[in-house]
Order: sequence, then C-alpha cells, then structure tokens
Amino acid sequence: MDEKEFFQAVAHRTGFSRQEAADLTRATLETLALRLSDGEARDLALELPEPLRESLQRGRGSMVIFGPDESVRRVREHTGLTKSEATRGVRAVLGTLHEVISQKEFDHAMSQLGKEYAPLVETG
Repeated sequence: MDEKEFFQAVAHRTGFSRQEAADLTRATLETLALRLSDGEARDLALELPEPLRESLQRGRGSMVIFGPDESVRRVREHTGLTKSEATRGVRAVLGTLHEVISQKEFDHAMSQLGKEYAPLVETG
C-alpha cells in the first residue's frame, strides 16, 4: 500500500477528504512516534511507505509517556479537528496501520503504547 492508498483508507474510515485524512495521518504518526522508543519508531517506519516514514521521524525524540486522551488532544492541536473527529481519526489511522503492517510489528508498537490504547484500534 502506498501513501495515497493509506490516506484513502483513512478517508474512507472517517468520511474526511483525502487531504484531511493525509493531515490527520501525519499528525497521528508524529504523535505516536513520541510515545515509542526510537528503535520501535524506526522498525514501524520500515514497514510504511517512504512519505509516511517522514512523519514518524519528525515525531521522534525522547520517549514521552502520555495516554490516549493526550494523543487525541495533540492530534486535535495539529489538525484543528473536534475531539470526536480526532478520536475517530486516530482510530482510523491505527486501524489502517493494523491492516498494512505485520502483526508482529503492530503488536510491538501497541505493547509500548499500553493497554489503554486498545480501544482506539478500529478494525474492519
């Protein structure tokens, strides 16, 4: 799946335009990268199309611990979406990630995020 297909999948899940889905995806990946170790962010990036890797790289730095509500708040801050739109968007991005990367890599990333992120994973 290339980045355009990824954005289209997120757009389909959210009802947003492809451009809104692209902005949402980038903001979500940058936010997730803050929550992951450098090694995990790098491993996750290797399974994504090159343009999406850049979003994970931009978010890297010192690992910061925060919960799903703060993740949604940060995505809202980057995108200007409402809380419900941002929550739906983060779910869509995580659900799309779940479909396009290996189960092993997805499980590793989710284990670093923590159990409280599980409700944000949309499937189907």
